[in-house]
Formats: sequence, structure tokens, C-alpha cells
Amino acid sequence: MNAEAVSRGIVLFGHGARDARWAEPFARLADKLRVLAGPGTAVSLAFLELMTPDLPTAVADQAAQGCSAITVIPVFFGQGGHVRRDLPSIVDACRAAHPGVRIHLAGPVGEDDTVLDALAAYCLRQA
Repeated sequence: MNAEAVSRGIVLFGHGARDARWAEPFARLADKLRVLAGPGTAVSLAFLELMTPDLPTAVADQAAQGCSAITVIPVFFGQGGHVRRDLPSIVDACRAAHPGVRIHLAGPVGEDDTVLDALAAYCLRQA
């Protein structure tokens, strides 16, 4: 992040894996978001397990950068137990730790119709 002030943050939240290569598409997505969102938005990754940083650390880092609003985006296809049960409690703990920061939890990316349309188009291009 450069010296310009940031006012909002986006945290891409993934499951995590033992193989570091698993996170490469998430890092590419974060890089694309940084370009699209511009210098006033902090963009970072966070993981549930097996990789770092975890969500509380990523939120704390963005709050320290001056973010007053942070959106947590689960980069999951659907709402399994982690997204339905684990993630809301982690976000609640982040809200309690940073009461001056508005933390919004978005739905899983895979449940958005525009994401599904892009995936369908990809599948057709491959056929």
C-alpha cells in the first residue's frame, strides 16, 4: 500500500490449503481488485486455516491502515459449514475488536449470478 490514505478495505476470505500454489488464483484476484478499486481501498487475503494471515489479522491490519469500512468476501462456491457457522462468528469477533470499523460480510462469490454466468461462459469456451 502506498502513502495515500485508505478509507475502505476488501478482504478476500478463502479456506486455505497446505500447498501454497492453491492461493495463486486468490492472489491474482486481489491484484486485479487493487487496480480496479484504486489507492483508497486496501485489498488483502485471509484464510480460515493452513495459511496466513487469518481473518482477524487481516482486519486488524486494514483497521491500522485507517479503513473505516471493510467488506469480507468469502471466495467460496457455496455456504458449507465454514461459511454458515465459522465465518459469522469470526466476523463478530472482528467487529468486537474494532468497534469503530463497519465490517460487512458479503455472500459467497459462487452464489452470485454474475459469477455463475462468467463460469458458464468459461465452460462453454472449453467445450
